[in-house]
Amino acid sequence: MSRIELAPELGEDFDRILDHLARYQVENPELRIREIINALDVLEHNPRIGRPVSNGKRELVIGRRSHGYIALYRYIAEIDTVFVLALRSQREAGYAERGQGSKAP
Repeated sequence: MSRIELAPELGEDFDRILDHLARYQVENPELRIREIINALDVLEHNPRIGRPVSNGKRELVIGRRSHGYIALYRYIAEIDTVFVLALRSQREAGYAERGQGSKAP
């Protein structure tokens, strides 16, 4: 079973998602966040399930349409660890820009 590490910046991504849900008065935003966390848990048993993207990173598609999110992650097989780097809505153009001091594995 792979270990999952969440980047500290993921908190900003969850805040942005919660702000969006509040702005559009989505009922039960906590359930939406729980669904995202449950989907990330799949990476414990299937760390290569996400579609490959650049630089050895992968994207895990979570849900669909208005409930759709994409988690950017990197799996390091040598230490059997998944590093979740960013999270965005499927409707967003890209991942949030991180500060220059932030380095992803």
